[in-house]
Amino acid sequence: MNGAEDDTTLVRLAQAGDAAALGLLLSRHEAQMRAVAVSLLGYGPDAEDAVQDAVMIALSRIGEVRDPAAVGAWLRAIVRNNCRMVLRAARPLPVAEPEWFALPGGSPAPEEALDRGALRDWVWHAIDGLSEPDRLVILLRYFSDASSYEQIAKLCGVPVGTIRSRLSHARRKLADGLRASADAAHADASAASDARWREGRDMLGAAMRGEWERVVRDSWWPDAEMLVPEVGLRGDRDFAVHGMTTDLEHGVRQRMRNVVASHDLLIWETDLISPPDDPEHCPPGALWLHVLDGGRVRRMTLFHPVPPRQDQRPAAA
Repeated sequence: MNGAEDDTTLVRLAQAGDAAALGLLLSRHEAQMRAVAVSLLGYGPDAEDAVQDAVMIALSRIGEVRDPAAVGAWLRAIVRNNCRMVLRAARPLPVAEPEWFALPGGSPAPEEALDRGALRDWVWHAIDGLSEPDRLVILLRYFSDASSYEQIAKLCGVPVGTIRSRLSHARRKLADGLRASADAAHADASAASDARWREGRDMLGAAMRGEWERVVRDSWWPDAEMLVPEVGLRGDRDFAVHGMTTDLEHGVRQRMRNVVASHDLLIWETDLISPPDDPEHCPPGALWLHVLDGGRVRRMTLFHPVPPRQDQRPAAA
């Protein structure tokens, strides 16, 4: 078969969920993708980031390819657009903003696209193989609402420049892991994900019934700590219980919206529902970043991706 016929076969296999086919397809076109990046950005980390981000984009958007024979042009266009974003930026920014992962109206979000496809297990196997710092920035950047460099830096308690460097490193390691494991058998990631969803809903449901103290006692270490970086607060388990109790007394309710987990990292994203008589009481949502140790919470960081109005005090949860 010629090159176009090879691409057509690989794309169709990849769209059917064949991880090895997608891995081979990306490897075949990587040199041309890198050539595009270098022609626009020159040699250096920005060009490499543009290529590696294109690899991640292809994972969740391969199903959009309508002309499999032209997949090479499709991949190079993603790289080219990544590079243009860098060139247009007035300051250093991630090479691919979350909008790149937004599919047409009615299409699933990237994490949903991965979870619904047979490629899911391959991707999560590679993510689970990253170090904790690399996994954390990947999970926040691509699977949470706290996706900007500034938000991730605040959640991690490090400078923005460190996050930029860490994410660049994480993307490279993830791309390497994907290539190395394309032909391997991968464990089903859905069972663990479903269990975390059920666990999170049960815990939050118990909290809404006034049982948060029990939940914390049963699932947090006695010396666990809670951080609220937006307002510079740090406390222990009693601090966490007091914050939730205060919110409940003020009529604030929470609803689980998203759960992302990888080994010792667990992210909850919740909708915050203000009381009817005080609709601006709290921000619209919260992100709970749990660092686990032996399955129990060692540290929990609470963050609001969309801040409250400046004339309102931040909610405790």
